Amino acid sequence: MSSTSVPSVASSAPGASAPRGALLVVFLTVFIDLLGFGIVLPVMPRQAEPYLRALGCSPIATGAVIGVLFSLFSLMQFLFSPVWGRLSDRVGRRPLLILSLFGSVVCYALYGFAVTVPTDPVPSREAAALAIGLMLLSRIGAGIAGASVGTAAAVIADCTTPENRARGMALIGIAFGGGFTLGPLIAYFGLAIFRRQPWGVGAIASVLSLVALLIAVFVFKETRPAGRVPPRTRSGLGRMAAVLRMPAIGPLVLIYFLSIVAFANFEATLARLTEAAFGMSDDDNFLVFAFIGLMLLLAGGAYRPLAKRLPETRLLTAGVALMALGLAAVGGVAWLVYRDPAAGGTGAAKSVFYAASALAVAGFACVNPSVSALISRQADPSRQGEVLGVNQSFASLARIVGPFLGSFLYGLHPSHALPFAAAVGLLAAVTAVAPRLGPAGEQP
Repeated sequence: MSSTSVPSVASSAPGASAPRGALLVVFLTVFIDLLGFGIVLPVMPRQAEPYLRALGCSPIATGAVIGVLFSLFSLMQFLFSPVWGRLSDRVGRRPLLILSLFGSVVCYALYGFAVTVPTDPVPSREAAALAIGLMLLSRIGAGIAGASVGTAAAVIADCTTPENRARGMALIGIAFGGGFTLGPLIAYFGLAIFRRQPWGVGAIASVLSLVALLIAVFVFKETRPAGRVPPRTRSGLGRMAAVLRMPAIGPLVLIYFLSIVAFANFEATLARLTEAAFGMSDDDNFLVFAFIGLMLLLAGGAYRPLAKRLPETRLLTAGVALMALGLAAVGGVAWLVYRDPAAGGTGAAKSVFYAASALAVAGFACVNPSVSALISRQADPSRQGEVLGVNQSFASLARIVGPFLGSFLYGLHPSHALPFAAAVGLLAAVTAVAPRLGPAGEQP
């Protein structure tokens, strides 16, 4: 079959017992991935700083290295998502997901080990270099292991009919929301349980990954239909380009990329904005991030019944509109507090901020599964993993571009509203691309 002529996906009928166990493992794989990310995210900068100071890094260099620690995770996902997806098309979903979870167990344990290097008294340069090196290695490995989201989406495509595809893909959004909600809270309470030992967050993330690994080993059954082997195509960037040239796939990947860049603007600047506008402490920000995750979880749950009644293209359009409205309102709050600093101490400004954030998150919860479902329905059944892997690869690239763009724009004006204005502009570009899709996501 030509890579530029792709039919809609048919039901794979993987077996009566496969979907329930398979979807459970997919949910846990994505949930644990985001849970581990959310556990490490709030504490990693603070844990890295003492080692970087011991190495004699300037504040600018320290910020750059911490930025690398964050971006390496997404960079590895960008590079390896198509690889995981392509391999899952050939050897099966089960071995790839099991390998992914095993990698998470090892890499989060490695992170926990890395931060056991004592920081009091000041570590030697050699010890500090070892700690930072192991932290970098753990982030690289965790990103490679976490590149299996495209494979997880392919499992959902294997187990669902085209009509139920969007509801299935919403499970990934729910898992994202659940992981993002509980991760910061587990980090907060987990450090207390382990008496503030720095290795506690790595240990918790590793143990949770081990639980998911055991469930995958004993519950998950292969979902890739037997005998369905994808055609051999060119490798590397040529293969990715071939996927992007598939009818409707390229515009959908572009929509996904721009939407995630816009949302990543919001995520990357959220903690700084709440401090600047409302004077929130670190503990307050734990709760803000938990609120964002909770809204993502609830919106993902609400999406599933909506997907029964509405086409994915309509849900996609509604999601983009909600994102734009919410992010514009967050930018409006930033501008209001800049013009009148006293407004930051009022309940009204905080209420608008929370409501606007909830709107933006609800919109993203509609965009995410809608795009994945539309791409899956347009992809060759034998290349589900590869195509969805390419989509996740560009999503990872967006999570590299978005935070850097947002962080750069944040400091350009004292109002801190520019990241949100840029996000709304990106979403306006999405609305220009979306009309090219037909009712079922095809290009007219």
